[in-house]
Amino acid sequence: MPTDPAQLDHDHLWHPFTQQRDWCEEAPLVIESAEGSHLVASDGRRYIDGNASLWCNVHGHCHPGIDKAVKEQLEKVAHSTMLGLAHPGAAELAERLVEITPEGLNRVFYSESGSTATEIALKMAFQFQQQRGGQHRRRTSFVHLREAYHGDTIGSVSVGGIDLFHSTYRPLLFKTHAAEPGDAGDMERVLSAHEEEIAAVIVEPLVQGAAAMLVHPPGYLSAVRELCDRFGVLLICDEVATGFGRTGTMFACESEGVAPDLLCLAKGLTGGYLPLAATLATERVYEGFLGAPAEQRTFFHGHTYTGNPLACAAALASLDAFESEDTIGRMQPKIALLDELLATVEAMPEVAEVRSRGFMIGIDLGEHDAELRLGHRVTQQARERGAIVRPLGNTIVLVPPLSISEADLRSLVEITAESIAAACASLAGAAEPGGLDQLSRAA
Repeated sequence: MPTDPAQLDHDHLWHPFTQQRDWCEEAPLVIESAEGSHLVASDGRRYIDGNASLWCNVHGHCHPGIDKAVKEQLEKVAHSTMLGLAHPGAAELAERLVEITPEGLNRVFYSESGSTATEIALKMAFQFQQQRGGQHRRRTSFVHLREAYHGDTIGSVSVGGIDLFHSTYRPLLFKTHAAEPGDAGDMERVLSAHEEEIAAVIVEPLVQGAAAMLVHPPGYLSAVRELCDRFGVLLICDEVATGFGRTGTMFACESEGVAPDLLCLAKGLTGGYLPLAATLATERVYEGFLGAPAEQRTFFHGHTYTGNPLACAAALASLDAFESEDTIGRMQPKIALLDELLATVEAMPEVAEVRSRGFMIGIDLGEHDAELRLGHRVTQQARERGAIVRPLGNTIVLVPPLSISEADLRSLVEITAESIAAACASLAGAAEPGGLDQLSRAA
C-alpha cells in the first residue's frame, strides 16, 4: 500500500475547482508545515504564501497567540453543540463582533463557511419578509450583481453570476435578478421594475473577488444602501472575502459608512486557522423571528459544528492580535508600497490592467486562448521562483497575509512580474507549426 502523500492524493482525492485529469498528470506540491508568510513543502523548500491559503490567513502561519489559544481550549472542550446549550467562547466572540462591525448589527448566527454564511442570510431575509405578512409575502426574490460569487451551495449559487461556476446548476436555482456591478442607475432600474417581489439585495462590498478582483467605484455601496432603504428591501453585505482588513479597513463597509441589515463573515474570522463563519443581523431582523413556539417563527436552520469552541478560541485570539499588533495600521504603508510596485507591473507590455484595493490584487493579462492556460503557466513559473499564487482565468490574483513583511511583499510582486514575463514569452511557441498542441501539453 503506497504511503507517499502525492501518490495517495492522486489515488483518492478530488480537489476543488480542479480538472482532475490534468491534476493527476502533475506532481502535486505537498505542504507539510508553515511559518509566518511562508509555506514549507515536503522537500523543505519555502514558498511565499501569495494566496493567504485561499484568502483567509491574516496574521501569518503558526501565530503564537492563536496557537496558544487553540491549545488551551483543546484542554477544556473541543466541541459542544449550541442546540440547547451555550459556551463562553461563542458568547464572548459574538460580543466582540458586535463591537467591531457596523452599527446596528447586534445578533450573531454561526456556521462554518462563507457559503453557509450567505445561505443563512438569504434564508433569514426571505423568512423575515414572509413573517411580516400582507404584501411582504410577495417578496420572494433577490437582486445580485453580475459576476457575483457568494459560495457554492444552491442558495448562494442562485445569487451568483459567474457562468463558468454556476451555469451547470441553472435548473436547480431559484429566480433572481441581476444588476450591473458599480452602476447605481442599473440597480435602481432593477429595483423599480421588481419592487414588490424583492426580499433583499446582496453585494460583495467594494471588490468582487472571484470576478477577478472587480473593484467598484467610490460611492457605489452607499448608493445601494440608499436604494434599499427607498425600496424597502434588506441589504446583505457579503464580507467573506473583504472582511478582517483585506481591503485596508477592518470591514469594507466602513469605507463608505454603510451598515447592512445582514453581514456575512468567514475566511479571516479565525485568522485562517479553523472553519468558522458568522451571519450578523440587526435587531429589527432578529425581532421578526420572535414569537410563541406555536407561531413557528423560529429560524429553523443549524449546523453540527455551529460555534465550535476551538474555532471561537482562534477567532478571539485573532481579534486580540488585530489590536495588539495594530494590524490595520501597519498595513497602510504596505498598501502604499503595493501601489508603487503594481504601477511597475501594470506598465509591463504583457499586462492589460491591474485592479486592486488593499491586499486584494488582480493582474489581468488580457484575452488569450483558453487552451494555452496562461494563468496556470504563470503560477507554475512563480512556484519555480518560490511563491504560491493563483489565477482566475487569465488574471493573476495576489492576496497575501496582512502580516507579510515589506521585503516579502517586494519579493512576491517581483516573482509575479518575472513569472508573467516568462509565461508570456513561452507563448511565442504557439505561433510555430504544431506549437499550440505542444504548449497545451506542456501546460
